[in-house]
Amino acid sequence: MMPQPNVVPSEPEVVEFELEEEPKWVRLKLKDGTILELKNEITAVVKVGYDSNSGIPVYSVQSAGIMRVKYVPKELLKKPGQKTGPTYQ
Repeated sequence: MMPQPNVVPSEPEVVEFELEEEPKWVRLKLKDGTILELKNEITAVVKVGYDSNSGIPVYSVQSAGIMRVKYVPKELLKKPGQKTGPTYQ
């Protein structure tokens, strides 16, 4: 992590947290009819220091993006092992 201006570093401290509400899925409908759903899950919160001007704590948030394919039009489905498009080597 790069140093940030106006941040007085301190010993990193993992901060426990609870979700006040579940993250919502963002739904994307692609031009080909496929529907994808995405959301961001918070995995950890770490207090890394304090703002030198205000004294407010500075946090680093670690997260993981999750994507799921909700729907694929039948005409886009391929059988296992069926070649699609050019082969790149």
